[in-house]
Order: sequence, then C-alpha cells, then structure tokens
Amino acid sequence: MTVLDILTYPDKVLKKQTTPVENIDGAMQTLIDNMATTMYAAPGVGLAAPQVGISQSFIVYDIAPKEDGHDLHVLINPRIIESEGEIVSENEGCLSVPDFRADVKRNARVLVEGVDRDGNPLRFEAEGMLAIVIQHELDHLGGTLFIDRISALKRNLYKRRVNKEMKKR
Repeated sequence: MTVLDILTYPDKVLKKQTTPVENIDGAMQTLIDNMATTMYAAPGVGLAAPQVGISQSFIVYDIAPKEDGHDLHVLINPRIIESEGEIVSENEGCLSVPDFRADVKRNARVLVEGVDRDGNPLRFEAEGMLAIVIQHELDHLGGTLFIDRISALKRNLYKRRVNKEMKKR
C-alpha cells in the first residue's frame, strides 16, 4: 500500500464540493486501501478523499482504540439524512489543518446513508465520537474545513499564522 500526500490548508481542492462515486472498481479499491494506509500512518481517525486530492465523495475512518487493532470503515456517497442534539467536539483537529485544534459544535446524533466498499447499502445511527468523525469527514466532501465552524477570530488567527509561514518558505 502507498502512503498518499495529505493536502493542507489553503489548498483549493479542500474547498471544492465532491462528485459522487460512479464506479466501485479495482482502482477505487486500491485508492481506498491507500487512503487507509495514509490515515493510519498520519495517524488519524478519518480521512476524506479531498484530503488526498480526489474530488469524489468517499471517506475512510477507524475510531477503534489502537490496542484493539484496526476496524476500518468505508463510506461511499454518504449523506446525513437526520441529525439531532448538540455536542461540543473538544480539541478537534484535522490532518489538513496541522498544528491547530479547537472546540467545534456538532450534532450529538446523526443518521447516515451511503454504500460500503462492495457497493452494499448502509444506513446507521452514529453518536458521540463516531458522530463527530462522520460529520467532520462529510464536511470535507462539501468543501468545509473544521476551521469554517469556529469563531472568525480564531479562524483568522490560524489563517494569518499559515500565511506568515508560507511567506517564510
């Protein structure tokens, strides 16, 4: 498996809306495997296709404790069809927004639909950490970063820091 490059803010691909996956073929399976390898190597608990430069609608995630081994999940063409409640995702971070963490308001429970890597329909409820990860990764599919969900002041502080670092290069 190949570790892919993870795009970071302000890469324009991260702000694009994705297109649905039309064909779950061998190339897609390889891409899913490479994304999983990349997520585990990072290390992270979720990775959306736009984060590796692919503007298609799919994610990989694994919230299992490391000591329990891998429990990879794949969601293709996912969408949240119902949500309720509010929870604060404390100290949320993102592989595409390095060296920054913030509290983000999320829904406490979501009902999700999509298909798995074999094209089988999925429909499930997610709560707690799983709901947070699903919402975070699905935001990427719509071109939204978690910093778009925090106060303008905190977001602008991060953007200024990134711009300053880019000028140093």
